[in-house]
Amino acid sequence: MIDIDATDRLLRTTRSVRKRLDFTRPVEPEVIEECIDVAFQAPTGSNSQGWSVIVVTDEAKRKALGDLYRQGMEAYANMRASEGFGFAEDDPRGEQMPRVLDSAMYLAENIEKAPVMVLFCIEGRVEDAGAFAQASTYGSILPAAWSFMMAGRARGLGMAWTTLHLAHEKEAAEMLGVPKHVTQTVLFPVAYFTGKDFKEAKRISPKSLTHWNTWGTRR
Repeated sequence: MIDIDATDRLLRTTRSVRKRLDFTRPVEPEVIEECIDVAFQAPTGSNSQGWSVIVVTDEAKRKALGDLYRQGMEAYANMRASEGFGFAEDDPRGEQMPRVLDSAMYLAENIEKAPVMVLFCIEGRVEDAGAFAQASTYGSILPAAWSFMMAGRARGLGMAWTTLHLAHEKEAAEMLGVPKHVTQTVLFPVAYFTGKDFKEAKRISPKSLTHWNTWGTRR
């Protein structure tokens, strides 16, 4: 019998960690491998198991990935500055955004200080594919990435789910030797986290986002 309370607590408190990453403490390779082993029990479309993981501990490569990430962050920040976020006054996301942006900028400035970076990849390219192919491809790797993040959380590791380096995916692929037929997805900076625990995040009410049988029908 699975402990429902412990499981729900893990799911509800697995956060993207940025300011509480301990850059001074090494992360043992064995712990990373344990988390990957857990991750690869995730669902995979048609049992394809086309996933791959690149564990980056080399300091120069972490710095190069950090440079690509910062370039992506600069472009994203400029876009947001011009477009804004458009949240209503009573929307909890608007209240949280200043803290989120501050945390995101901190990570961008320091991301390569994480002792480990872990990049999840999947075989196949979907740029010109339809919705089915895209959903199947990403649906075969993102559950594994999320499982990796939760496995790390259970072992005291903090991570941030990041994708901004993908604005320069080709440069990253060349640096890491990723084949052209492989798609990069989530890049995790990984470190032990400081502090004791994490709280639940403020979210929009799930009932307002849940539709029963027909879009717009609430229970």
